[in-house]
Amino acid sequence: MSRVYPFDEAATARAVIDGDGTLVEWNEGARRLLGHPADVVVGRPAAELLAGGRVHAAPSGARWEGTVGLRHRDGRTVSVWLLAHRLPPHGEHQGDWLVVTPLTAAGPAAADDPLAEAGLVQSPCAVAVYDEELRLRRMNDAMASVIGLPEERVRGLRPSEIGGRPQGEELEQGMLRVLASGSPLDVPILLCGGGEDRAPAWLARMAPVRDPEGRVRGVCLAAHDISDNHWARQRLQLVNEASVRIGTTLDVTRTAQELADMCVPVLADFVTIDLLDPEEYGGEPPARVTAPVTLRRAAHWSVLGGVPEAVTKPGQTERYPAGSPQADSLTAGRTMITSTAEGDMTPWQTWNSLRDERVRTFGIHSTMSVPIRARGLTLGVAVFTRHRRPDGYTADDRLLAEEITTRAAVCIDNARRYSRERETALALQRSLLPRNLPRTAALEASSRYLPAARAGVGGDWFDVIPLSGMRVAMVVGDVVGHGIQASATMGRLRTAVRTLADIDLAPDELLTHLDDLVLRLSDESGGDDGSPGEVGATCLYAVYDPVSRRCTLARAGHPPPVLMRPDGRPQVLDLPAGPPLGLGGLPFESAEVDLPEGTVVALYTDGLVLSRDRDGDAGRELLYQALGAYTGSLDETCDRVLHALLPHGGAADDVALLLARTQGLPASQVATWDIPADPALVAPIRKQVVEQLDAWGLSEAAFTAELVVSELVTNAIRYGSRPIRLRLIHDASTLICEVSDTSHTAPHLRRAKIFDEGGRGLLLVAQLTQRWGSRHTPEGKTIWAELPLYEEDM
Repeated sequence: MSRVYPFDEAATARAVIDGDGTLVEWNEGARRLLGHPADVVVGRPAAELLAGGRVHAAPSGARWEGTVGLRHRDGRTVSVWLLAHRLPPHGEHQGDWLVVTPLTAAGPAAADDPLAEAGLVQSPCAVAVYDEELRLRRMNDAMASVIGLPEERVRGLRPSEIGGRPQGEELEQGMLRVLASGSPLDVPILLCGGGEDRAPAWLARMAPVRDPEGRVRGVCLAAHDISDNHWARQRLQLVNEASVRIGTTLDVTRTAQELADMCVPVLADFVTIDLLDPEEYGGEPPARVTAPVTLRRAAHWSVLGGVPEAVTKPGQTERYPAGSPQADSLTAGRTMITSTAEGDMTPWQTWNSLRDERVRTFGIHSTMSVPIRARGLTLGVAVFTRHRRPDGYTADDRLLAEEITTRAAVCIDNARRYSRERETALALQRSLLPRNLPRTAALEASSRYLPAARAGVGGDWFDVIPLSGMRVAMVVGDVVGHGIQASATMGRLRTAVRTLADIDLAPDELLTHLDDLVLRLSDESGGDDGSPGEVGATCLYAVYDPVSRRCTLARAGHPPPVLMRPDGRPQVLDLPAGPPLGLGGLPFESAEVDLPEGTVVALYTDGLVLSRDRDGDAGRELLYQALGAYTGSLDETCDRVLHALLPHGGAADDVALLLARTQGLPASQVATWDIPADPALVAPIRKQVVEQLDAWGLSEAAFTAELVVSELVTNAIRYGSRPIRLRLIHDASTLICEVSDTSHTAPHLRRAKIFDEGGRGLLLVAQLTQRWGSRHTPEGKTIWAELPLYEEDM
């Protein structure tokens, strides 16, 4: 559809010819020029209007001009200068040509014409003056040079008719606003040249032209070439965009790919990012390298999408000799530009026949190799290649590539350092966490640990600790923070928990001692000015007794456990919260709960249930659902829990999960006697112990057990307080002898001298048993000793 403007369309002879040479538009100006009405010529071949009836080939390029003879309606031939240019594709109209010639260009301007007095005809600035109908009236030589046509050829044409580009209509709209408002206007124009590297940019400054009475009679247009400033701003914008798009993660490969993606097609048609392997240089990238250089492909990208130009795939290594762009730029420590025109790509092509074949197939003609360096270290090289764009690399391209690569290098180095620290922390974490959970008669356990996806390894830990009397301790904790420091702190706390558990402290007492340790660690990690450090942690400690099937728990600011009793629904255990470790001075409380055999206990850190998308209650509900699908396998349940609660991209915080299924010790494997405080009754007790071992089928352990029981019972009668109780517990591999009394005095092992009458009893117990010890109870103390039932195969 033709556009409607508020001025005389008949002042220009205008016709549109489609790609097949058929007239598709014919205006009133064309009728005035040749006399043919539109309804007669539209739809007919344009060649019929040529004098002589000759059909000329369509002019090549985007614009054509020349003088031709045209047939008038009355039969005469009219010699006309024509300007033709391609129209932008629009809908189904592809390859149409606009043909125009001015009808009002003849005759000099009047002496009193205000448009003739614009005054800048001799200016070096490109200036043109248009009338109220936006017809060109005057322009200086500078503007004629910009347009590429002399003034007499285009006088009387509008901007859209002169240029034939979308920018012409943009100029006309701006001029209309100037005519209507009477105010100046600046319109930036970016011309799109065919195949040009950088299209010229202009600033069209428009101002109204007034007559002596102050009426607006036209528009003065001054064009200023702002290409340098425009492209400088574009480069700055590109660098700023690179700082946002590159380094979004702390992953070396991802960062390298972001660099490659950023530079295609802005700087290159094909980009490769190759990095050095630090392990070849002692674990740290070198400051300088020498040829040949071994590089690993980290990333690449191409305007062709599938990267068909690449010879090396991501992850593969290649050794680059001297003469290759990669090796030369790395050894020189500066950007190297090569091209087929200069012949300096020949050594690179002859070195690798496959690469030479790709160069010829895709028409690669220029490369630019930029070293990737950060903090004085050489990390690798980025190679920018052109084969679609005909232009080679310029000094401005070098500066832009170096600026983007330098910024990317810092991100790559940060990612490399983070990855190395993460791997170190992860190795430390793995060495500090239990590799295998112990097999005990009290429970069966399974565990999982996952480091945070972004923040890295932290201080989450778990443990299962066998205790005396077939009991077992379960612990899970979380140190505040991430990294090596958090992992090291976790290791110290885990060691402390094991040490405190070994002396059989109650859960609340153990957390009190652990709280004191965290306070000391905070003081040790404080600043030089005496300010305290920021070491903090949470912990949950539980002790399960398979004989009584009771579990005693205490927690220090840690999430409560979830219990799933046999034939029951998972539920959270109501347990006093307690303050986090490191606050000091606040008490911890223990709670006891009966756990039927087969109860599943879930201990976890808050990274499992908390996330950006949900709160703790929603996370625990997902945990209940995952545990509710328990089918008997703790390993499968662990995997199901992680899959249900953690996103595919990984958790935002560390996750530690410990699942334990309780087991009860049958009453038939426990024997208990109340001991009178009479040393003369020790012999009958020994006899009863031997009879019990015979009933259990443990006669081979009777002699040793008789000696141990005799010594422990005699000591309790002599030094303890009533009541005194003896208990024997056994499983498949261990026999445990326990003697309890109400005295809080703990025995000490000492070596008796030659003439000492006492002191040899506990030494004998230590020699005969696998291990022995004492634990305090609310009623007093218990001395225990473990005897192995079967010798291990040598």
